[in-house]
Amino acid sequence: MDTDVRRRWVNRLSRIFHVLQRVGVRTGRAQILTTTGRKSGQAQSQPVGVVPIDGKEYIFQAYPRAAWVANARQTPAASLASGRRVREVVLVEQPVETRRQLLLHQLRTEPDTAKLLVKSGLVDDSTPEGVAAAAERIAVFEVQPGVA
Repeated sequence: MDTDVRRRWVNRLSRIFHVLQRVGVRTGRAQILTTTGRKSGQAQSQPVGVVPIDGKEYIFQAYPRAAWVANARQTPAASLASGRRVREVVLVEQPVETRRQLLLHQLRTEPDTAKLLVKSGLVDDSTPEGVAAAAERIAVFEVQPGVA
């Protein structure tokens, strides 16, 4: 599928997730992440998958040049909405070696993750070794409680 076509589909699905969240429908792991725009200073919202691993929560970058990643690096304070429940959080970027281990864990529990990363262009090879080698390009943030 062409990158522009894929991007349009992702944007459409994003809008659907926003509407569902607004009316209080929870959508599995998908939550609405709201960060502060690094250029605009305005709230920027997008759906993300929050992944529980060993009692902690993580958000994995799924697409290259994801704006939320750059925003979180500049301003780690954010909010996550699931249905009508909103919580303040702090996003803590993980070091490369930790990312590598978390990505490998994610592949063991959800093998289709590798296919998504290849389709999005973040990873060249869907093998565990290929995904681990791409850890430098894939941002992973731990979700920690924030101050309300």
